[in-house]
Amino acid sequence: MATASGAAARAKKPSERLTKGTVSATGNKEAETKAVDTKVLSSILAWLDEAKAEGIVAIDLKDKSTIADHMVIASGRSDRHVGAIADQIHKKLKEIGVARVRVEGMEACDWVLIDSGDIIVHIFRPEVREFYKLEKMWSGERPGEDTAH
Repeated sequence: MATASGAAARAKKPSERLTKGTVSATGNKEAETKAVDTKVLSSILAWLDEAKAEGIVAIDLKDKSTIADHMVIASGRSDRHVGAIADQIHKKLKEIGVARVRVEGMEACDWVLIDSGDIIVHIFRPEVREFYKLEKMWSGERPGEDTAH
């Protein structure tokens, strides 16, 4: 039995679904992927704002790491708020067609990580966010390649 949200997602035109790795009419797969990433990132930031997340920060990781292209960090006011935000983001990513979304940390909801491939979202309780200080770790410049021997 199909759900209403599943039927709505299938009813969308193929051009409205966000799918990575598709080749555009110009054949530029890289440009297409960047456009999809930008749309997904913009959507995630808007959804976090709608869910009343606090301290929303987006960090560009393209020149810093190969784990993802972007990292988003936000806080919820309590463990229930963190869980509700994470659940909402997860559902909306699935609705727009982002495949293989993985979620970690929903049991305690102190720190929930949502991995959508090229975008990783961290949602913290404020005191946990302050303890780990991910913004400080990832916002800095990447050290040069010169090493002392």
